[in-house]
Amino acid sequence: MAEAKAPVLIVGGGTIGCGWAAAFAAAGHPTQVFDPAPETAARVELVWRKALPVLERLGNVGADVAPPSHIARLDEAAETVAFVQEALPERLELKRQVLAALERHVPADAVIASSTSGLSPSDIQDALAHPERLVVGHPCNPPYLMPVVEICAGAKTDAPAMDRADAFYSAIGKTVLRLRREMPGHLVNRLQAALWREAVHLAAEGVASVDDIEKAVTKGLAARWCVTGPTAIFHLAGGEAGLAKFFDDLGPEVEKWWASLGTPRLDAETRAALIEGVAQSPGLADAEALAGLRDARVPEILNLLSGTEDRNGSLH
Repeated sequence: MAEAKAPVLIVGGGTIGCGWAAAFAAAGHPTQVFDPAPETAARVELVWRKALPVLERLGNVGADVAPPSHIARLDEAAETVAFVQEALPERLELKRQVLAALERHVPADAVIASSTSGLSPSDIQDALAHPERLVVGHPCNPPYLMPVVEICAGAKTDAPAMDRADAFYSAIGKTVLRLRREMPGHLVNRLQAALWREAVHLAAEGVASVDDIEKAVTKGLAARWCVTGPTAIFHLAGGEAGLAKFFDDLGPEVEKWWASLGTPRLDAETRAALIEGVAQSPGLADAEALAGLRDARVPEILNLLSGTEDRNGSLH
C-alpha cells in the first residue's frame, strides 16, 4: 500500500489558490482550501475539472487521488497539516493578519509558503509566532500547469524550512528555483516585467501593434527560449568563440539598445492603447479561448522538452 501523503492547506480560494489545490491534490495530498467566501467551493470544483486533464497530460496525477475540498473556517483544517500554501490577494497587511490567525490552527512545524508575487518574506513573517517556517513559494500561473516554483527565505527563515519546501515542491513535479536573497518581484516576474515594459513602450509609441509585438515574442523568441535562456542566446550568436566574440562584435550596439529602452507609465492613455490593442487582436480578445489554447499546447511543449532532457541531459 502506498504511503499516505501529508495534508496540505491552501489559504485563499482565488485563481492561484485553486490552481495550487489542483496541483497538490493530483499528486495525492489531501488538500483543503480555506476561504470564507461561499462561492469558493464552486470555484475549487471548476478549476479541478479544468486542471485534471492538463495534469494527466503532464503525467502529474497519482494513482489514488481525491479532489480538493473547501473549508470556510480555519478550525476545520486537518490537525495534521504539514504544508500551508498561502494564496491571498497581494496585500501585505491581509497576509500578515490571516497567517498570524492561521498559526493557532496548524502544527508548529508546518511550513508556510507564500505565493506572493513580489512582497518581502521578511515583511510577511514579522507577524508570525514562528517566523522561521515562512518561505516564499511563488508559482508561475497557473500552478497546475507551469513547472517552475521560486522559493526565497526571509531574514528569520531557517534553512530546514527552505529545504522542506524545496523537497515538497520537487515531489509534486515542480522545478524549484532558489533565490539567494530577497528581491522585489523575485526572479521570474522581474524578467517578465522587464520584457513587458519594453513591449508597453513600443505599443504606446506606435512602433508596432500589440498583435505584432506578441508575435515577436511567440514566433521570434519563445521557441529558442524553451531551450536556451537570454544569456545563452547571445553565447550561441558568437559562434565557436561564444559570448566573448559576441561582446566584441555587438557589445557596444547592445549598450545602445539598452540606452534607448523605454520607461513607460501605465497611465490612462497607455492602458487604453493596450486594451484596444488586445481587443483588435484575433488571438487575444477571447481570454477564455486563449486560456484553453494555453492549457492544451503548453503540456505538449513541456513534455517535448522533458523528453529532450532525458536524451541529452539538463537544458537551461
